[in-house]
Amino acid sequence: MSQLSAWDHPEPLALDSAPLPEYGTGSLADLLPTVAAGMGVPGLTATITELTAADRVCVFLVDGLGWEQLRAHPDEAPFLTSLLAGSRGGTGRPLTAGYPATTATSLASVGTGLPPGLHGLPGYTVRNPATGELMNQLRWQPYTEPRPWQPYPTVFQLAHEAGVHAAQVSSPVFAQTPLTKVALSGGSFHGRLTGEERMDLAARQLAAGDRSLVYTYYAELDGAGHRYGLASDTWRGQLMYVDRLAQRLAEQLPPRSALYVTADHGMVDIPFDEEHRIDFDADWELSAGVALLGGEGRARHVYAVPGAANDVLTCWREVLGEQFWVASRDEAIAAGWFGPHVDERVYARLGDVIAAAHDDVLIIASEREPKESALVGNHGSMTPAEQLVPLLEVRS
Repeated sequence: MSQLSAWDHPEPLALDSAPLPEYGTGSLADLLPTVAAGMGVPGLTATITELTAADRVCVFLVDGLGWEQLRAHPDEAPFLTSLLAGSRGGTGRPLTAGYPATTATSLASVGTGLPPGLHGLPGYTVRNPATGELMNQLRWQPYTEPRPWQPYPTVFQLAHEAGVHAAQVSSPVFAQTPLTKVALSGGSFHGRLTGEERMDLAARQLAAGDRSLVYTYYAELDGAGHRYGLASDTWRGQLMYVDRLAQRLAEQLPPRSALYVTADHGMVDIPFDEEHRIDFDADWELSAGVALLGGEGRARHVYAVPGAANDVLTCWREVLGEQFWVASRDEAIAAGWFGPHVDERVYARLGDVIAAAHDDVLIIASEREPKESALVGNHGSMTPAEQLVPLLEVRS
């Protein structure tokens, strides 16, 4: 048997080895349609079959509370840990976030009940086909009109129209953001600064209707993970606080209620060295033929200059194929990364080449993305640490 020469490239990761999100049966996009269908909202289907209907439902979404991270920290989160065995309707199983596992994409999936290929927020930054510019879908910069970008109604809108009391309780800064408008609007918005105020008001909003659908949100756990990492005292302290918030809300549930604690993604810490952080801005091979670099470090959209897409795909596979699942746009769509279908308006928002991390590695861009490149905790890809999120349940 001959040894590999220096010019031989090992086989890249097979695309069918990527663990696909459970679109249609157990993804974040399936949660609110299942809940609202149980309240009799027309046009929606209960696809997470393990869940039992309730008249009043509150979804408490904790940004960055991954399933694997929660399971690894029972001492910091005793209340949430006590609910793990009953996750996802008593099965003890998690949900999947959807691809990419990032906040803008996941919040749109939650609120619309649609996978990314339909709602059209398929990444942290994606190309706007109308302008050719990268658009940050979390910060909505550069600004584009929200409704043409995401035209589908939210589940909250459908529930409100069906006579369900729908409410969102979150930070006041999110009240009028474009992301809130396209992903979470419908019913009433209530801004509260502290976590305790949000929990207390969410409980009161649940009690405000015979049928109620309430959403509340906490962001700071994710921020602590990004800045300081999962091993930090700051992150663990935030998890302890989240645990107390969830218990506070659970203890105030009105009759006939279900509380679901879930998240938009998990997270992984990436070491600060050249082996784990590949700098696109300093790599002539990866940057050759690339017009725009979108997405984020573990879930990249790569937009080629005209005529160079095949060459870029070949190069990225040869350089990164053992560490990333590297697909063409059409291959990623065919594999179902963004859901069973991709709308025509969404197609050109996806990269000509799409790279999803398998190993503990990032594609940073130190010059064009200095802040993002300095993050300790990262997410976006299809690994269990990023994809799996809890669906913890408390009933009254």
